[in-house]
Amino acid sequence: MMKYAVIGAGVSGLSMAGMLLKKGHEVVVYERDSRPGGLIKCTEVQGNLYHRVGGHVFNSRRQEVLDWFWSRFDKERDFVSARRRAVISLEGGAVVDYPIENHLDQFPEAVRSSIVHELLELYRNPPAEPRSLGEFFLNRFGKTLNSLYFTPYNNKVWRQDISQIAMDWLEDKLPMPSVAEILLNNIGHINESAMVHSSFFYAKNGGSQFLADTLARGLKVRYRQEAVNILPKDGKWLVQGELFDRVVFTGNVRQLGDCFPCMDELRPFFPRISELRSHGTTSVLCRISPNDYSWIYTPSPSHRSHRIICTGNFSRNNNNGDITTATIEFSEQMTEGEISRQLELIPFSPVYLAHHWEEYTYPVQDASSRTLIRELKECLEPKGIYLLGRFAEWEYYNMDAAMGAALDLDKRLAAEQMTRG
Repeated sequence: MMKYAVIGAGVSGLSMAGMLLKKGHEVVVYERDSRPGGLIKCTEVQGNLYHRVGGHVFNSRRQEVLDWFWSRFDKERDFVSARRRAVISLEGGAVVDYPIENHLDQFPEAVRSSIVHELLELYRNPPAEPRSLGEFFLNRFGKTLNSLYFTPYNNKVWRQDISQIAMDWLEDKLPMPSVAEILLNNIGHINESAMVHSSFFYAKNGGSQFLADTLARGLKVRYRQEAVNILPKDGKWLVQGELFDRVVFTGNVRQLGDCFPCMDELRPFFPRISELRSHGTTSVLCRISPNDYSWIYTPSPSHRSHRIICTGNFSRNNNNGDITTATIEFSEQMTEGEISRQLELIPFSPVYLAHHWEEYTYPVQDASSRTLIRELKECLEPKGIYLLGRFAEWEYYNMDAAMGAALDLDKRLAAEQMTRG
């Protein structure tokens, strides 16, 4: 058996540590914060649960991810099951069910006619394969749907020209319906059931913090310890004065130089690593008008928020009393004054309770980012260092995808150990 240091106690680090521990390895997790969770951490504000980043729910198309997750949690005792109810709040106040392309009957006749004619033209004359996110939306949905929703919404999310965003990040994140599927879905009144999280499980109490706390249980986690200046010694790695055979790094790949300052092999990668782009998120906990939605997407250019996550509807225990809470997200750092002015422009009458800025929430991929990460792994893994997680691998992982990546690495590590004998 081997001794592992896992850097970071987010979903990726906690999942990986638990898997390694189950196989009999010795594992120590280093976490610079005072509690586990990473991007899924929650706090309590005036008796209301606050998801500081996003609104993390669980489901997966991978059976092995489901099997692993439910081996750690009691579904009947601790979770509620819900159907996703997402809508798009358009300019002018109209609300259309999500996904927008499946609900053309909810548009005025003239708009609906334009959309259908554009889709038929795409069917008759298929465009070339898209090279960017911007081309993808235009080629897949036509000009009208693109201008009403896809471009303004994604411009808010990514805060850059979406024609410069590579297509790779879309894999397993969004449905890619053909024109025929869009038309058939409208005729058959098909909702969003094809998406991974069209139904989901959510903790009755504590939200995603409950997940992090449960995954951390039984692990040796050293809180308030930032693992920097990791040094090689006698064929092993010295972390905070303790020797380890292997290191699983789940932090931000930009921090590799601080964590491994003596690895000269990393230096040629630094210029390319510094060019990696990402976005942060200001989340605002609010009291909002009662509704039965789970997510509300807001493409309107009249304000800067891109979505409202109705976390108070995930579990009624998230609300203090007979109110409905939600988090409103902005893809930029905002002051409380700016937030107050923006809330006046946002639908569902939001009332401010708290806000939080998280600098790193969305990695932005381009045509070269996956090549960079692959080359980094090829450099690091022979030395016993493994990258795992959203910002270590520069992949837009949801919780289930992060757990799946940990399962994949766990299997690969076991295979390597068997090969070495």
